[in-house]
Amino acid sequence: MRVVTINTHNIDILQEDIRLFSEGFDLEADLADSSFCITGATGLIGSILTKCLLALKQEIKITLPVRSKDKAFRIYGDDSRLLRIAETVSLEDWIKKSEVHFDYVVHCASPTAGKYMTENPVETFNLTYQTTYHLLNHARKYGCKGFVYLSSLEYYGDNNDDRVIDERMQGYVNPTSTRSSYPMAKRAAEYLCYAFAEQYGVPAKVARLTQTFGAGVAKDDNRVFAQFARSIIKGEDIVLHTKGDSAKPYCYTTDCVSAILYILLRGQNGEAYNVANEETYISIRGLADFLRDEFNPNINVVVEEHLEMGYAPVTKLHLSSAKLIGLGWRPNYGLKEMFERLMIWIMNN
Repeated sequence: MRVVTINTHNIDILQEDIRLFSEGFDLEADLADSSFCITGATGLIGSILTKCLLALKQEIKITLPVRSKDKAFRIYGDDSRLLRIAETVSLEDWIKKSEVHFDYVVHCASPTAGKYMTENPVETFNLTYQTTYHLLNHARKYGCKGFVYLSSLEYYGDNNDDRVIDERMQGYVNPTSTRSSYPMAKRAAEYLCYAFAEQYGVPAKVARLTQTFGAGVAKDDNRVFAQFARSIIKGEDIVLHTKGDSAKPYCYTTDCVSAILYILLRGQNGEAYNVANEETYISIRGLADFLRDEFNPNINVVVEEHLEMGYAPVTKLHLSSAKLIGLGWRPNYGLKEMFERLMIWIMNN
């Protein structure tokens, strides 16, 4: 694994990430003069993917359907002039009306807040399923070279041991829990990708993402990795709202972007691929202890359980990335480097 570590805070870490990606991505020529539609492009992964594609200097044309042009302009700055930004209240309605051909579609749009999923199960499931259906149908109608749907490690449901999990495995998802709206919708959307590939020949693949983070996260991001990083920076105790028994691997943002593009260009139609650096597999409690020990031994790890906050059930997801590595992909960042770069971003922004 190539490890890139930057110890100075006097840099734009996001621009450095994108520069390193553009210098090291070896499939860029395959994307020359192509056109993309990227949904969820004001979110973390969608925005980093868009910026990385622009950095390749391959005359790539990119269309971004977004809910807010103003937010998109803030995120992309001067690069906005290189993008086709389409403001729409409903992604589903926009794609149904679109008659534009895209070479590649990457569907990143998805709810991410556990509290929202718990309180709005209908909207969570419907948004995921319907937008995926209509994007696939558009790809079927107008043709495309590649389609990638961004799924989640929550696809796997409950697992209570540390066995390595490959793409063929599946755990239990409680069908009578409102929080299950998210993993059940991901499973349904994944099946749509398989069905469109089998029945209509749409070149659809699935990137099954683990927890992904890095420079570029929103300053109000409240997911565990961001909470932990802010606690380290402020010198405050790391507070866990569960016992921290759940475990999973992680992936850095630009490693994730690279994986998505490898799947897009080299993946098999109808197939799903785990996207994770499996060497980073660790429990939530283990992560808290690791960060304290590596970055600020003077703070404590404190458990204050708040089960009403909508966290996913306790599960251990030791994802295998062997199938993705078989396409030629390799991660560049280990757990310590991921958090170093994340904290530089937070401190400078």
